[in-house]
Amino acid sequence: MDEKRDAATAGLVFGLGAYLVWGLLPAFLKTLGHVPATEILAHRVLWSLGLMLILISAVGRWPQVAAVLRSPRLVATLAGTALLIGVNWLIYIWAVNSAHVLETSLGYFINPLLNVALGVAVLGERLGRVQVAAVLLATAGVAYLTVAQGSLPWVSLALAASFGLYGLLRKIAPVDPLTGLFAETLLMAPFAALYISYAQLSGAGSFGTDGSTSLLLAASGALTAAPLLLFAAAAKRLRYSTLGLLQYLAPTLQFLLAVLAFGEPLSPAHLVAFALIWTGLALYAGDTLRGERARRLALASA
Repeated sequence: MDEKRDAATAGLVFGLGAYLVWGLLPAFLKTLGHVPATEILAHRVLWSLGLMLILISAVGRWPQVAAVLRSPRLVATLAGTALLIGVNWLIYIWAVNSAHVLETSLGYFINPLLNVALGVAVLGERLGRVQVAAVLLATAGVAYLTVAQGSLPWVSLALAASFGLYGLLRKIAPVDPLTGLFAETLLMAPFAALYISYAQLSGAGSFGTDGSTSLLLAASGALTAAPLLLFAAAAKRLRYSTLGLLQYLAPTLQFLLAVLAFGEPLSPAHLVAFALIWTGLALYAGDTLRGERARRLALASA
């Protein structure tokens, strides 16, 4: 029992660490506001690859990496996930440094409910009434914001869709989180290296222009890989329902940063949309907790 409690405590610490880094990432990216989003992304890929080369060697995962690279189907799947996560990162970086942090927060609040919808549409999962109501509330929130603003909240929807599809493909790909992330980064690395080489040789590159910018660009690798590794460690130790509730910490911190730290305007339309989506998330989280409790009781009485 003590071992289980210790594992759960460690899992909670790892999970909180991952979502705190993700939630506070806009504050870090703002310090690189003078660097183009594409260049930040390229450095993020290359520096995280360097860190993961060390980690893959340390934990002895080279046989798993070799097995992945020998499978054309798996390489094709991971090329798709690499493209999706690359697009997600690029939109996110651009949005943060273009004063759209509130939109990123909305996107990651939508994401859990979009995952539910994708589970139904692609995996054939069935929804209960509460889950249907939660998805409909989120849809109503997006629809209201679209009508009120006169345009789709494309940043929010693009972030939610790209990350939702990424998660779906990674769910069905038979590869562990660290090996999969390394393979994705490896597939993106040649494009990142070409971009950085061109930028540096043409004199437009930011690396080396001053010490602080170079250090921040290098640090972007650690801030990419570290929370993903913390998340993987948490997922092994925590119940799914607990991990599911922790995921709301990151967009909550983004929301607070956008409004309180960055001074982004919170319009009445945003308030209505967030209220509808938060209500849907509350219903979904409550239903998840009830289901987990019922499952534990059933196991205890078996």
